[in-house]
Amino acid sequence: MSTEVPPDEVMFSATARAEQARRGSRDGYARAAAKGRFRRELADDVIAFIAERNSAYLATASVKGQPYVQHRGGPAGFLRVLDRRTIAFADYAGNRQYISAGNLADNERAFLFLMDYAEARRLKLWGRARVARGEPDLVTRVADPGYGATIEQAIVFRVLAWDWNCSQHIPRLVPA
Repeated sequence: MSTEVPPDEVMFSATARAEQARRGSRDGYARAAAKGRFRRELADDVIAFIAERNSAYLATASVKGQPYVQHRGGPAGFLRVLDRRTIAFADYAGNRQYISAGNLADNERAFLFLMDYAEARRLKLWGRARVARGEPDLVTRVADPGYGATIEQAIVFRVLAWDWNCSQHIPRLVPA
């Protein structure tokens, strides 16, 4: 028997569920959960979507709960799906603030938000993440030899739940 929390409970806290009930959307989300809409394992279309991304937003929080969102980017496919529950990516040298790395040292809860502005699609992934240092095999697996940036470490993200977000209000933007 699994001790993991069901995906919908990862996504919707008790307070969020109470707010959904108060505003009339709880029954619909409960039905969606009962039908298996919210899952942990990445579906084939999700894996394909992830492989096409050249940009992502990684959200973390400090031990005191202070949220932080950091843009991550690289060549299309920089996010590597290692298996149906695990995504990893090279963490390139940047501004040297190390807020995400510091947050993950104290609090492994994390969130990935992936956008496709041209097609008005977005994917939400809840999970637990860690900074992988001193793992040369993993770094080799996530490295893109054609990308000239310096890899400091890798980030490994374990998926606890995912969901496609509605396309409403996404501006249609196309790459230059």
